[in-house]
Amino acid sequence: MEEQAKKAPRHVAIILDGNGRWAKKRMLPRNAGHAAGSKNVEKICSAAWNMGIEYLTMYAFSTENWSRPQPEVDALMKLLHQYLSDCLKTSKKNNMQVKVIGDISRLAKDLQQRIVELEEFSAQNTGLHFQVALNYGSRDEIVRGMRRMGQDIRNGTVAPEQIDEACISGYLDTEGIPDPDLMIRTSGEQRLSNFLLWQMAYTEFYFTDVLWPDFDKKELEKAVAFYQNRDRRFGGVK
Repeated sequence: MEEQAKKAPRHVAIILDGNGRWAKKRMLPRNAGHAAGSKNVEKICSAAWNMGIEYLTMYAFSTENWSRPQPEVDALMKLLHQYLSDCLKTSKKNNMQVKVIGDISRLAKDLQQRIVELEEFSAQNTGLHFQVALNYGSRDEIVRGMRRMGQDIRNGTVAPEQIDEACISGYLDTEGIPDPDLMIRTSGEQRLSNFLLWQMAYTEFYFTDVLWPDFDKKELEKAVAFYQNRDRRFGGVK
């Protein structure tokens, strides 16, 4: 039991927070913080895989982020375009399988095409399973999934008595991906912000004051150590 408890979490989800505050502390524009945060992604992906983490999901752009000032949104979209281009190279270099979760239909057509290319290009890779949440909101995900389920019920391909937790999970963006064991949120905020609400029913939460661009391998190790020291009984009795 002790050896099992010390294993790394199989799936870690991270809410990337604090880019703007990181830039403000250095008297830089907010976009500089987003750029620094983007550069940190590959480092954490590499560290996670080396620690034995198999799945890593990062909350990069939420459905609510569209309400930010338009210049900031435009800068984020430009940064995302560049990141997706770079990710083609890093996915090959690191044998990383990349999947985007969220409603990408609101993104520009060229971004949608890059996402499709990236997912197809990396589909056979056998290293880290890396999920990027773009234009993602958990409630939106559930609504979209239930609409598809409703259509299948109407078509007769799903019967109401067949609906259980596994059935519902199969209609979500994370179909085939294990639920997160550990959720990390940087920058000191302590809320889920509409992230993986269904999937994180039994997830351990770790909050840190460290801003995302400063979150490094040592900080990830602290979060994993926190997880390893938890008594995970899921409400049952030992």
